[in-house]
Amino acid sequence: MPPMNDEAARMTPQERGSLGVAGAAPSVIDSLAGAAEAVVDEGEAKAVMLALGHTPGLTECSIAPDVLERLLPDDEVVVLPRLKRVNGSIFYRFAKRAFDVAACSCALVVLAVPMGVIALMIKRQDPGPAIYAQTRVGKGGRLFKVYKFRSMYVDAEARGAQWAAGDDPRVTPLGHKLRRTRLDEIPQFWNVVKGDMSLIGPRPERPVFHEVFKERIDGWEQRLAVRPGITGLAQVEGGYELLPKEKARLDIEYIENRSFSLDLSIVWRTLRTMVTGEGAR
Repeated sequence: MPPMNDEAARMTPQERGSLGVAGAAPSVIDSLAGAAEAVVDEGEAKAVMLALGHTPGLTECSIAPDVLERLLPDDEVVVLPRLKRVNGSIFYRFAKRAFDVAACSCALVVLAVPMGVIALMIKRQDPGPAIYAQTRVGKGGRLFKVYKFRSMYVDAEARGAQWAAGDDPRVTPLGHKLRRTRLDEIPQFWNVVKGDMSLIGPRPERPVFHEVFKERIDGWEQRLAVRPGITGLAQVEGGYELLPKEKARLDIEYIENRSFSLDLSIVWRTLRTMVTGEGAR
């Protein structure tokens, strides 16, 4: 982590708070700022970043510059197709929600023991929580906490927010298996029961990425017209290999054409991935 420049060093705690640390105790911010200036190796940098991530009142860490360049390689603003309609009759929407609640409630009961086993395996392999909560942007821009089994090392974002990749070095050996079979998503059944998500829909994005994509991808917010999903068309079509603009186009396609048949197709392809591990996204 590079030291603060002269201008940042002269800032008062209140001024630094206006840059994304509002609500955190000034003494804590001063301590972390001093620690950042004293960083001399990778271990200390990770320690400071982890402290930032666990300090109440701090916003999510910024996107790593190399990640942002890879996700948005072009300087010009990308323009997405305009959303023509949010498909689905009243009956479809009612049936979809009823199925979501019934299926996920049953799954949480049936999978209670396997979830406990997975949690123990995660704890044995790497210190830290077995299940973590992360803020995501939901329908209409509402923020909520999404739950997942932790598949990465605890210091996975010590150098800034990262975009998930198929061969992600931040993922633990067990995490690779969980991701390949989609088992890391099981805790999100609770998000579905609560009403934050649906089984099928656009994947919810983190606020730090959402705000950047909103500026560089015209029409990005159209994905928020429906509840986000545990799996979706973009996940079964391309997953990690797709750029944000490509995922957004598939999300718009799903919203305009969603139906029982399309949902069943996505569920079938997702289940096939869970069983065989082929085409994991």
